[in-house]
Amino acid sequence: MEMVKITAAEVNKLRKTTGAGMMDCKNALVEAEGNFDLAIEILRKKGQKVAAKRADRESTEGAAIAKVNDAKTTGVSIVLGCETDFVGKNDSFVSLAHELAELALDYASKDEFLAADFQGMSVADKLIEQTGVIGEKLEIKTFEKIKAPFVGSYIHAGNKIATIVGLSANVEGADVVAKDVAMQVAAMNPIALDENGVDQAVIEKEIEIAKDQLRQEGKPEAMLDNIAKGKLKRFFKDNTLVNQDFIKDNKQSVAQYVKSIGDVTVSDFKRVALG
Repeated sequence: MEMVKITAAEVNKLRKTTGAGMMDCKNALVEAEGNFDLAIEILRKKGQKVAAKRADRESTEGAAIAKVNDAKTTGVSIVLGCETDFVGKNDSFVSLAHELAELALDYASKDEFLAADFQGMSVADKLIEQTGVIGEKLEIKTFEKIKAPFVGSYIHAGNKIATIVGLSANVEGADVVAKDVAMQVAAMNPIALDENGVDQAVIEKEIEIAKDQLRQEGKPEAMLDNIAKGKLKRFFKDNTLVNQDFIKDNKQSVAQYVKSIGDVTVSDFKRVALG
């Protein structure tokens, strides 16, 4: 039986469609006897095999990306995970992460997003396909989304951290303030928006830690509760976003800085990071 002749144009078309290497594309087309759709399926099955082999690998590297819609009312932040820093810094990988984050704006949950159509296949299937192309486990490790009257975002250098911040009103200066607060979230990693958002178990643990320290300092048992409450206020100041000192001007809190543009508060924030 005569072998089907595969042209360079056909190989290039398959490469552009799938992102696979030239030789992988040529071999898939040869195996498919020139059938383009079958060649895509062959490459996808290769990805499935590689994904199955690497399922237990840790995808601690990658790209953290934040996107905001044109209306500035919805923001999403995702982490596209991979295994090595080398792949995580690759331009094609980062470009894929940006495209996926842009698509994620249209979906309410990670499950809906993974089932969404991306270049003729689901996002989940695209990740499997690219696992075969790249040779590393790829996955959407994190998916966070917020809606607010105004949403801003920030991506830290190297795509290691991405943040989104919602403000309670869209007023003049909201773009600058939202980005500044998003940078604050990246740098200071608050555990909650304010004290009301801190888990009760965390509060109780902090109180116990404070009391243990005070006992070791020899403070009387009767004084421990009041002193521990003071230490808890300090904990809230250091670890909740609106109470933190604003990093660009530590003479005011984040809440005070946000108020400087009008009757505005921070309504929500999300932070995603590699690891």
